[in-house]
Amino acid sequence: MLYPELFASLEKARWSMQDDIPWHAFAAEQLSDEQAQTIKLNAITEWSALPATEMFLRDNRDDSDFSAFMSVWFYEEQKHALVLMEYLRRFRPDLAPTEQELHAVRFEFDPAPVLETLMLHFCGEVRLTQWYRRASEWHTEPVIKHIYKTLSQDEARHGGAYLKYMRRAVEKVGDEAKLAFAKIGILMASSGKSGKPLHPTNLHVNQGLFPNDTIQSRLPDPSWLERWLDHQIHFDRDWEARVVGGILRNLSSLFDRTFETVSQLNLYRKELQRQLAARSGEGLAPS
Repeated sequence: MLYPELFASLEKARWSMQDDIPWHAFAAEQLSDEQAQTIKLNAITEWSALPATEMFLRDNRDDSDFSAFMSVWFYEEQKHALVLMEYLRRFRPDLAPTEQELHAVRFEFDPAPVLETLMLHFCGEVRLTQWYRRASEWHTEPVIKHIYKTLSQDEARHGGAYLKYMRRAVEKVGDEAKLAFAKIGILMASSGKSGKPLHPTNLHVNQGLFPNDTIQSRLPDPSWLERWLDHQIHFDRDWEARVVGGILRNLSSLFDRTFETVSQLNLYRKELQRQLAARSGEGLAPS
């Protein structure tokens, strides 16, 4: 089981909202209204770990190890929402999310292939690590800069935990797991080319609720993410390259292959497809 090891490692890195956040260093003149609004929207978005956890538990009923890990992931992700809300409660109470605004992002996700969902959330953690690093640099108020740096470090650790479960899947399932991971890796590493910053919170997840079936679509300002990335924190090509590089490096390690570009990963995906198709054909051949 991976859960005991992951619990211990994440427990060692756990920070205290009371003792490790320098609330005393708040500088009101360095927090703009624009910046405070983005904190509110990030807090609500982090709250969406709730429906994501419900999805993971539903779709991984046969995997108690991963389901147990969800207890740690869920706790830490909800803590992210809470520390951002606490910041607003202390310093901009007029912008603190309402319970109704938080509940709006809780809705049921359609079932999806388990391995693809795992890879999707791994990529989401890689992306959030860099988004929050850049947000920390963009903000000018010392306390929120510290908070975003702290959240970024958490997201990086979460990505490492998901990677361990991906490695376990490759050991158990082999090429089928590799194919699922490569497929989603290509999608998530190509988002810069598509012009859309792909992340689990802005993907459609409930066909019956379409188009109001993304986390972002249920925020008080559904268009905030693109504006935050493009015009506020300025998440440019160099930062996007860090996301893509992180995905490719981790898949290179996982597959014991070298992928320097998304095109190379796509060629490997096609190779896996051919291998699985050949095996399937052999299985159907008469003895």
